[in-house]
Amino acid sequence: MIERGQIDGLLELACSNGAVPGVIAFAVGRDGLLYEGAAGRLRVDGDAPVKLDTMIRIASMTKAMTTVAALQLVEQGRLELDQTVASVLPAFADTKVLAGFDGDTPVLRAPATQATIRQLMNHTTGLAYWFINAEMFRWHEATGAPNVFSGLRAAVELPLIDDPGKRWQYGVNTDWLGFVVERISGQTLDAYLAEHIFAPLGMTDATFAPSDEQNARMMAVHARTPEGGLVAIPVDLPPAPEWMAGGHGVACTAGDYARFLQALLDDGGPLLRRETVDLMFTDSLGGIALPEVIRSADPTLSNDVPSLPVRQGWGLGLHLFLEDLQGMRRAGSGDWAGIFNTYFWVDRASGIAGGLLTQVLPFFDGQVVGTALAVEQALYAQLRKAATV
Repeated sequence: MIERGQIDGLLELACSNGAVPGVIAFAVGRDGLLYEGAAGRLRVDGDAPVKLDTMIRIASMTKAMTTVAALQLVEQGRLELDQTVASVLPAFADTKVLAGFDGDTPVLRAPATQATIRQLMNHTTGLAYWFINAEMFRWHEATGAPNVFSGLRAAVELPLIDDPGKRWQYGVNTDWLGFVVERISGQTLDAYLAEHIFAPLGMTDATFAPSDEQNARMMAVHARTPEGGLVAIPVDLPPAPEWMAGGHGVACTAGDYARFLQALLDDGGPLLRRETVDLMFTDSLGGIALPEVIRSADPTLSNDVPSLPVRQGWGLGLHLFLEDLQGMRRAGSGDWAGIFNTYFWVDRASGIAGGLLTQVLPFFDGQVVGTALAVEQALYAQLRKAATV
């Protein structure tokens, strides 16, 4: 186990200085838990404390779990990475590319190729989110189409912003991957994940539909004010969505997600074979470059996200660092995050995975990111110290 004092102090400091309303951090090794700690309050205007069983909307941290679900079907021979999405979901063949605008009218064309399952997993289909893509933001404004927070199926029935395989663009790919899992398995995505991921790992609180008791343990979403403070805001996912959002729909505890990451550290644990996990952590972009900056199109939801000056890639369901980060994770590590400033990483070379969870908008908040980096650096420093004793 990690010595608690330093990490606990970082979490308490982040709460006391207004970086976060409340926060949970955790780290696991291949054999189990190394650290978990919680600090702060569920709401800045309340007294209820954050605890280890606090529920968190993990948003896009759901994507890794949906990808694992699809890879289970690949292992079973029921799905192939390079088959087209339309071969499973015929309606996807009608998806068009947004070629521009004639005044306020979108101009659409047929794609040059059909997107594949692999491209859903590595975000190269051309599907995009409105809040980090100006073209898609304009399309939503011009058409009045709902966004994914609405829970309406129409929110993911979008045009592409480029031909499949041309560029990396973060978007609703994993929601469509969830539809693939549903079609092949014959189960709704929530039922499939509950049976094949949550139950085998003992993720007892992980859910697409929090109960009243779980909602009472849920941290509120907070917005960063212009003055740098935090205020709780009424943001929540719809209680009865028209689809189970494989890209963002799960809420769970830190302990639940730690069990999922430990399975990836443990070469798949009860979920996947080692060679499949290896594939998740192998760059799949084939020379397609990641953007130097992911530009925000809606500053209420996301800040600009700059890239670090090291080699990076994208595997299957995970962003990859292809070089060591000094004092932190090793080359080959996978990671990602959720829009409410939740972060995780999996460092198979060092045998450690961890995360930091809070509920703050917009994404990539400087104060939260600074806290996450400080916690990760402190964890690795302790591991290095322990290795020399």
